[in-house]
Formats: sequence, C-alpha cells, structure tokens
Amino acid sequence: MSRSQRLFDLLQILRCHKYPVSAEHLAEQLNVSVRTIYRDIATLQTQGAEIEGEAGLGYILKPTFTLPPLMFSMEELEALLLGADWISKQANGEFSESAKNAIAKISAVLPADHKVKHSQEVMRVASIIEVPELTIDMSDIRKAIKHQYKANINYLDLKGNSSSRVIWPILIGMFQQHYVLVAWCETRNAFRNFRLDRIEDWQTLEQKYLPHRSELLKKWQQEEGISQPKLRY
Repeated sequence: MSRSQRLFDLLQILRCHKYPVSAEHLAEQLNVSVRTIYRDIATLQTQGAEIEGEAGLGYILKPTFTLPPLMFSMEELEALLLGADWISKQANGEFSESAKNAIAKISAVLPADHKVKHSQEVMRVASIIEVPELTIDMSDIRKAIKHQYKANINYLDLKGNSSSRVIWPILIGMFQQHYVLVAWCETRNAFRNFRLDRIEDWQTLEQKYLPHRSELLKKWQQEEGISQPKLRY
C-alpha cells in the first residue's frame, strides 16, 4: 500500500468513529506500527486535516472536516449498485427514485476507468421480496419518527379486529417480508411492532413524546435481546 493510500484510509477510519480512537487501534487496522500512525497523523494535520487528540488519549476527526471526493473500488461500486438495485425493485417503490439518483450522483464524480457501464455486469438481484401494498403514506411515518410526534392509528390485527391506538413511532424495519413499525403503545403501555400494511389510518399528532427516541430504541433493543423482534399485535 502506498503512503498516500494509507493516509486516505486513515482519514476514512477516523471518519467512521464518533469518539477518539487510539493509535494502537489505528495501527492494527492499517497493519503498521504505532510510530507510523503518529507520523501520519502529524502529516495529515499539517496538510489541513482537522484531527484532534494526542498520544495516549486517541484521535478524532472533527465532524466539520470534509474529505475530498471518494474513490470507490470496483467491489465497493458493485455492492452499492446491487443494494440500490434491490431497493429500487421492492414493492411500494418508496426509495426507488432516491436509489437511482444516488447511484447517478456517485457515478458522475468517478473517473472514466472506474465507471460501471452496466449495473448488472457481474452480479444481479435475482428475486424481489413481495411486500404487501400500503394504504398509508410512509413519508408521514418517517416525519413523525424524525420529529418525535405521537400518532393516532387504526390497526387491524391478525384476527380482523380493528382498534384505535396512540403510539410513539421510533423505527421502521423489514421483518419476515413485512414493513414493521416499532413503537411505544400508550394503550398497551408497552413496546409493540405494527405491520404497516395493517395500519388502516394514520394521523400524526402535534404532541411530541419523551424521552428521546434514541433512549426508547435502546430500551426496545434490551427488551428484545436480539436483532429480530417478536411480532406482537
């Protein structure tokens, strides 16, 4: 690996961490000595990289520092294209245009020898997960999650019973081929996972919920204990 590539990789590693990273960890990641890391950090700092920290405490890249346009390997491009292809073909098409636009923007800044002529030259998405069509607008749910608004929903359970509930939406995921909304349910006074295709009506309320969504998400994860939640209706 050339030194210029190593310096770039060092910036990339620092960019991925929100907290100070030790020189020992950086050295292990780049397969070099700790002394080399110290020299590389000093070089980057003299070249304008906003790296804070010192030996023994660790280093962090200030979030205001902007890296130059990234150079993707062909493998990284293939992964990005496959992911975008998969997203664009899912039912409801929620992120189809966004995925296509993202790939177009990435391709626009790449050198000619790194552009991918055909998105499925080597690998392709062979199947599409069939997701039930939604009767509500997912953008309304995303907005409520982002701003921590409560919502009033009419929900149809597996037995065909409809109920009205006030919920605190915190996360949208895809589990068992369904879009699922993780939320705190005021009616049940507990976390519940709602299939989006069974929400008959959605009304975002002006009232915000507390505590912060990140705290609720941690509590939900602790209760579940695993990455795949149990679907409780």
